[in-house]
Amino acid sequence: MNPLQDKRIVLGVSGSVAAYKAAELASKLTQAKAQVDVVLSEGAERFISPLTFASLTGRKAYSSLWDSDAHVVHVGLGEAADLLVIAPCSANTLAKLATGQADNLLTLTVLAARCPVLVAPAMDGGMFEHPATQANIQTLRQRGVQVLGPAQGRMASGLLGWGRMLEPAEILGQLRLVLSRGGPLAGRHVLVSAGGTQEPLDPVRYLTNRSSGKQGFALAQAALDLGAQVSLVAGATAASLPTPYGAERIDVDTAAQMAEAILQRAGSADVLIMAAAVADFRPRQVQPHKIKKNLLPQVELEPTPDILLAVAEQRRRIGWPAVVVGFAAESQNLLENAQDKLARKGLSMIVANQVGVPDAGFAVDTNRVSLLWPGGAVEHLPLLSKSEVAEEVLRRVVALLAEG
Repeated sequence: MNPLQDKRIVLGVSGSVAAYKAAELASKLTQAKAQVDVVLSEGAERFISPLTFASLTGRKAYSSLWDSDAHVVHVGLGEAADLLVIAPCSANTLAKLATGQADNLLTLTVLAARCPVLVAPAMDGGMFEHPATQANIQTLRQRGVQVLGPAQGRMASGLLGWGRMLEPAEILGQLRLVLSRGGPLAGRHVLVSAGGTQEPLDPVRYLTNRSSGKQGFALAQAALDLGAQVSLVAGATAASLPTPYGAERIDVDTAAQMAEAILQRAGSADVLIMAAAVADFRPRQVQPHKIKKNLLPQVELEPTPDILLAVAEQRRRIGWPAVVVGFAAESQNLLENAQDKLARKGLSMIVANQVGVPDAGFAVDTNRVSLLWPGGAVEHLPLLSKSEVAEEVLRRVVALLAEG
């Protein structure tokens, strides 16, 4: 399911102080199990050595047409690549690519490539906004080259402006998105909820839960990796998690806000995965001022909107989403409570996980879950990372969609 696994990625590095970021990108790609061939321009070698990349990737890094005994090395690299990205891409290299120059191994390899080509510009001062650079970028875009960034910020010179290379994590997300096109969920809209809600008690206090949102965000990434269009409704406790690149993110605080966001989008979604830990109760009355410490309050609670029941009603009327997956976090009677929720809320599948154990559930990176279906079928998964759990859930979603 990992779109980068075993893919041949050519990483071009041109002359820029941002070349140090290319080393991190090469490392991340290798950790994602891609086969990374690095090609440095002569200018790049003044900032970073081929040995650095060879050490990070475990593969030879190239810097000259003449430093390899391979037959026509640029053709071999270009023809074998599943994707070619130049990060950083200097103003000079952009100009060469736009005019079709082929005076070094990197530009030769781009001309020989038959795969998607992406460039991440990196340059100082007003160079990016110069009309010549903008014209070169427009030319490359017209030829199908994807331009990643740049970002705005402080340059090596101390100036502020557009020209900073995107961070490696963002570039990695964009590469995953490119390689996931045409996956089994291509053309499908997957709606995912994640994290816990916060129900206000007074202007400074609220009721919440321990959900980190990590499992829901992993589900969003797994859906993206299968080619889906993804909308991610993130509860307040997941506010600090980075958005999976390519997902539409909707941040909410309360259960009522989450219900509104989900119901607005569920009618156009093929799949809803309700992984959020939505608060079951909220204070009936929110105090307008901070409750003083010496005034112990009597808090009366009321139920929050039941989102999955509302989705079930909408689904009966319009038939969408085609697949609805719920989550059940329980501290006791796990399977019995999950089976009851599965039936009451008309779910296609439910993911049940035991909370209160040290290696699974809230605030950790692993999970141990059971999958339940209507009719009584149960599948117990071993302890897995939350990313692996997400992949297993999405495999079942693909199968459910295929069943119609």
